[in-house]
Amino acid sequence: MKVLYGVQGSGNTPIANARIMEKAFSQRDDIDVDFVFSGRAIGAYEDMTSFGNAQFFKGLDSPSKPQNTNVLKTLKDIKNSQILCNMKQLNIDQYDLVLNDAEPISAWAAKLKGIPSISIGHQASFNFRVPKVKNGVSSRLMSHWLAPANIQLGMHWFHFNQPIVPPFISKQMSSEVSSSNQILVYLPFESVNDIRELLEPLSEQGFICYHPHIKDDIQQEHISWRSLLHTDIEKQIQQCSGVITHGDFNWVSKALQLGKKLLIKPADGQFEALSDLRVLEKLALCHTLYHLDTDDVEDWLAYEGNEPITFPNDPNPLIDWVLKRQWNNVKPLTDHLWQQVYFPDKIKQRLLSLAF
Repeated sequence: MKVLYGVQGSGNTPIANARIMEKAFSQRDDIDVDFVFSGRAIGAYEDMTSFGNAQFFKGLDSPSKPQNTNVLKTLKDIKNSQILCNMKQLNIDQYDLVLNDAEPISAWAAKLKGIPSISIGHQASFNFRVPKVKNGVSSRLMSHWLAPANIQLGMHWFHFNQPIVPPFISKQMSSEVSSSNQILVYLPFESVNDIRELLEPLSEQGFICYHPHIKDDIQQEHISWRSLLHTDIEKQIQQCSGVITHGDFNWVSKALQLGKKLLIKPADGQFEALSDLRVLEKLALCHTLYHLDTDDVEDWLAYEGNEPITFPNDPNPLIDWVLKRQWNNVKPLTDHLWQQVYFPDKIKQRLLSLAF
């Protein structure tokens, strides 16, 4: 089977998922996959050599700060960009199927050409009955409209009795690693100065801060500043004792797998992250930082980590399902994958409190 895999490049999660899927694809001879990315400048991607002759488009710009979905502005951005031309120019006639993770160019090209398409990713989970914040209707409609697909397959930390699979976490993400006392910080929607002011008073605690505005490594007393292009992010998230983030699904999934304590700073207008925060709070898997308050961070530092949750590391069952072409029959796949997930007893009890 020849497949085109479209990846929304403006977020970390679709790219992280694509890396895991690409590794599995490359070890098989029954599926041939090409990749297309859009959403950021080519130079802003980190180590894309494994994706071979992937195609890159500018697509829709990723916001540099959180904002509520503005439907009219988004439509204007599409009209004024090359995205409509890219949709028509992308040659997909050679493909049997288009897999898509919130990437609009390949999604619409498939729709225009009548090629079967499957949306697989975290964003797709919000097309189903999962916990969501209110007032997110425009965000849900826009995300569904931007990347349409024949079949929707969500990805989340629980299935909620919906067509949803768990996240795939690399085998290297093991909780059985030596842990440092460092705290990992990823708050891209906050300024570097605001983060510095937040953490500077906590001089007895070490912090490793990744930020899109940091181009070179900088050590400022107890705070290490790192570029997002740094190659040691995976190592640091394994060794840290906790994570402070806006709620990036990929970062949080790894933290849950590793049993790290979580401090979430919600970003206004980020419908998916705010909805995810609702789940994490109900499961008592995180603390919330509503404002950049040093005292709140100091209080959180005293807490212990979470009990690790085990997610599957092998996406081959998903690939097997794709190859069978029985795409409307998702339940055997979801049942198989959720049987591989281990929830600690306390989490199992809390899951019962969620309405689904």
